[in-house]
Amino acid sequence: MVVQQHWLRRGACAAAAVMGVTGTAGCSAGGDAVADARAGSDPLLSVRKAADVLAEAGTAKARTAMETAAGGTRLTIRGEGGYDFRRAMGRLRVVLPKDPAGSSGHQPITELLAPGALYMKDRGAGVPPDKWVRVDTTTLTDGNLVTGGATDPAAAAELLRGARSATVVGHEELAGVRVTHYRGTTDIAHAARAASPHARGSLAAAAKGFAQDLVAFDAYLDSEGRLRKVRHQFSFANQGRTVAVASTTLLYDFGAPVVVRLPGRGDIYAGRVRM
Repeated sequence: MVVQQHWLRRGACAAAAVMGVTGTAGCSAGGDAVADARAGSDPLLSVRKAADVLAEAGTAKARTAMETAAGGTRLTIRGEGGYDFRRAMGRLRVVLPKDPAGSSGHQPITELLAPGALYMKDRGAGVPPDKWVRVDTTTLTDGNLVTGGATDPAAAAELLRGARSATVVGHEELAGVRVTHYRGTTDIAHAARAASPHARGSLAAAAKGFAQDLVAFDAYLDSEGRLRKVRHQFSFANQGRTVAVASTTLLYDFGAPVVVRLPGRGDIYAGRVRM
């Protein structure tokens, strides 16, 4: 995939990863189940239902970070924006890390996240400044959980539907909010089967592309069961070697307005993205 190869060449490797968009319909919980999750009585149930609770919350502001090591140097790609969990759509401004010479090498990229698709503006060489690059996330070997440089916030929550284990680490303050810290592992393939129809394609692709189906996570839920922070530890094959990527999503200001307008067909670049 041309877009993905470009990121890997820049040394961001997996950090320039992809966000798979996932939904909640296929495994939505009833009122009692969601209430139990909010109560936090069952750690496994609490994390598995995080996506349902976010859909009820509606919208939130988001910050993302994706970290990997390339050539002995740790690289971090950061994003900031907002997300609408009911529509499974969001907008992020993604900032690439500086190169070894200290130059940023690229202006921030605007990313629009939608079910099955990733749109990028200011994408780079060969793309007119008024055009968007569209990527079908169901065709990416990682399901766009890492290729875009930020994990789609809905996908980050949907991955928890496949949780195989979860324990309570403790209670702490996160940005002034009391949260419960959970730690465990989730199975990408199981999460794909539990996801809503429009999310299954991306997660199913990720289940095939990663070196390991099991993903370690740390999740932080508030007293209402809303996911405030989640960190996933991904591992996938790249040119014969295994690359580790840590993706963190931070959610706050629930209910804040989030407006996402997808570009029209005439606004999407149809040519090849130069390396």
